Amino acid sequence: MDIALFTLVAILLYLFSDWLLGTIEKKRGAVFKNRNIIFFAIILVLTMGSFELMQWVLQSNNLG
Repeated sequence: MDIALFTLVAILLYLFSDWLLGTIEKKRGAVFKNRNIIFFAIILVLTMGSFELMQWVLQSNNLG
């Protein structure tokens, strides 16, 4: 079950990161030169935070 949850969250994070980068580029009025690096930074930060939060929630549920 945990693997399915992590996979679903990873897919959602990918889609959200792509949408967020597209939104930033629209407001800026131009595509970033190093778009891949910026996308990687966005998804890395979101992934580390959300997976850490998920692990904390799942571990706290297993203790109770």
